Amino acid sequence: MASTLDYIEFVCSQISEAGIIRTKKMFGDWLIYIDDKPAVLVCDNTCYIKIFPEITKMMKDAQIGCPYPGAKKHYILDIEHKREALDIIKTILPLIKNKS
Repeated sequence: MASTLDYIEFVCSQISEAGIIRTKKMFGDWLIYIDDKPAVLVCDNTCYIKIFPEITKMMKDAQIGCPYPGAKKHYILDIEHKREALDIIKTILPLIKNKS
């Protein structure tokens, strides 16, 4: 099942304070870019972010899953809790930016 456009719009609204948001449909699901860096993978109406040691404590209660078969494990981001999601996104953005 692919993610719905309503869900993508909701996710974007939740993290809009993190930077310039852009979306790209990929393989039936979505990749959300923040400041032109790939930040959130959305598959089946679930948000996934890369596992970084710097957010281990913040994500201690988070589920871990694979966004699609063959993918590396990712944290599942609880996008419903806007403040916490933004704090996590803002923490990983410099890490993502340094990877590119």
